[in-house]
This record gives sequence, C-alpha cells and structure tokens, in this order.
Amino acid sequence: MTVEAVGATTGIQTGASARKPVQSMDSDVFMKLLVTQLKYQDPGAPMDTNQMMAQSVQLSMMEKMTELSGGAKESFSLQMRTAAAQIVGSEVGYTLADGTTGSGVASAVSFATGVPLVTVGAAKVPLDSLTGISAPAPKQ
Repeated sequence: MTVEAVGATTGIQTGASARKPVQSMDSDVFMKLLVTQLKYQDPGAPMDTNQMMAQSVQLSMMEKMTELSGGAKESFSLQMRTAAAQIVGSEVGYTLADGTTGSGVASAVSFATGVPLVTVGAAKVPLDSLTGISAPAPKQ
C-alpha cells in the first residue's frame, strides 16, 4: 500500500496566486447573505418578518454611515486645503519626520498629494509638519 503526502494532492493554492479574504462587509455581501438566507429557509418555519426587517434596516444604516463617512472625509480635505492656501505669505516653522527643523515664509502650496505641501524656501513641507504660523509682516 502506497501512502502519498497530503500536501501534494490537496490542490491547495499557495503563494501569489492564492485568493486574499475580504476583511470588510459591503452592501453587496450583505444582500447576498440575505438572499441566500431567504432562498434556503425552511418552508415549514420561514424567517421571522421582524428579523428580516431588522436586517434590512441594518443594511440601510450601513449604507448611510458609509455616505456620511465619505462626506466627512471630503469636508476635512476641503478644510485642509483652505487652511493651507491661507498660509501663503505667512512666516511658518516646521519639524520634518527626520527631525529637521526650519522656518521661513510660505511661498506656495501644492495639492498633488493627500496632505497639502507648503513650499518654505527650497523645502516642501507637509501641512501637518508645521509647528507654528505667524501673521505676515505688514506692507509699508
């Protein structure tokens, strides 16, 4: 009698071709679960309508919270851009992630990345690395 190694014949995928599991539930997954639950329910003891309504309400609440979260992110991004634009012409101080500190006049702002980059002299400083802002000197 020949015994084969288990790993050689199971057909389990490993490495880069293996499917990665989804870590969050979206409305599509929720609806598929609900439809599957309805499809395979016992006809002699159908699902309680109150339970089905509760699940539908949960789906609706999840979708609304997702919309609110997206709106809040957009609002925060707009506020950050507005604040960065108002800094131009002001004296700013900064500390970069590597510990480099400096100061100078903010001459420009770039919105090419997620966090606005403020140009201070030759340095491109992320908005969240600014340590202080002084009002621009009055023009004479």
